[in-house]
Amino acid sequence: SDLTAAFDAALSSMVADGSLNDINEVWGFGPYAGTDLLPDLGGQVITVAVENAYPPFNLLDEETGEAVGWDYDVIDELCARLNCVPEYIETSWEGMIVAVSGGEFDVAGDGITITEERAEVVDFSIGYAQIVQRLMVGIGEDRFVTVDDFVAGDFVVGVQLATTNFLTAQELVGDDRIVGFSDFGSAVQALISGDIDAVIIDDVAGQGYVGENDDSVELLLDPISSDEALGFI
Repeated sequence: SDLTAAFDAALSSMVADGSLNDINEVWGFGPYAGTDLLPDLGGQVITVAVENAYPPFNLLDEETGEAVGWDYDVIDELCARLNCVPEYIETSWEGMIVAVSGGEFDVAGDGITITEERAEVVDFSIGYAQIVQRLMVGIGEDRFVTVDDFVAGDFVVGVQLATTNFLTAQELVGDDRIVGFSDFGSAVQALISGDIDAVIIDDVAGQGYVGENDDSVELLLDPISSDEALGFI
């Protein structure tokens, strides 16, 4: 029946917002058991790989030195619901996926784009955010205003190695116009110092870096791509 998916979606939304249990209470039903059937991990320690250099997902607070970010808030909440204890371990992005695949870490955050190639070696959670890749440029950049303008010129782009942004750069301009960096922070600093002309970055993380350097960099409105999702591995 065509109604199956529609009813399932509506019931799921009622479970999620609590309205199903509100109606159940009126008519004498007990709480819907499904809301209480999350796995209980029994206090298990979950090792979580983070870079602490990828705002807003994970970063070190400049004033306190404390590790903070979206990854920390969400994984803390996940473990509160699943009865587990997250142990965050700082590591470099390069090699992170392989390290999870090899069992060195249980989980990795870091705003990882879900791809078929990566899914051959690690499991992904469901996607938690759709992303758009953009060009980050210097404030007031007027040599190019669109991605096509950038590609048509002889401009140099910076990207973090082993990311989908790096693959996008290869497709756009080829290896000769790419400078690779071990982390996005270094790429952004190279842009600010004028060593490169732009950085390819996911817009969520890009907004985080713009927030930290709003007097120096901005994101072009013209998107590069908009069909990717992020997930935990």
